[in-house]
Amino acid sequence: MSIAEKLQSKTPRRSGSSKQVRLRLVHIDFWSAMKVSAVLGLVLGIVQVVVVFVMWSLLQVVGLFGKVDEVMRDILADPEFAITSLLSLPQVMMFTLLVAVLNFVVITVLGAVVAVLYNLSVRLTGGLQVGFANQ
Repeated sequence: MSIAEKLQSKTPRRSGSSKQVRLRLVHIDFWSAMKVSAVLGLVLGIVQVVVVFVMWSLLQVVGLFGKVDEVMRDILADPEFAITSLLSLPQVMMFTLLVAVLNFVVITVLGAVVAVLYNLSVRLTGGLQVGFANQ
């Protein structure tokens, strides 16, 4: 007895007919999987850039960079040290954009690879069986 059948037997029956349909997922289209993973990678890249911008701005407003400057000046004995010269907003955003583009490529390729691997595994396993009930 499958899990779907067990769950259906536990739910109370309504008056009227209930039709259950079992479908088996036996193929994932390569291009569809690639397009969906590309959109997911694009959205995650945009979110990443926005979050880094907000976090950098928040750290600047809170004054963390000034405190780090003070501590590093004492440690290094360099009165000219400034952490923002190393971590300026344009540098941080350029690095974040580079990482977002790399993530986009990796996520897109992984989506396509997973689709191909699933399509190959269907030959051995028969696919994923999904049950739907109309109540």
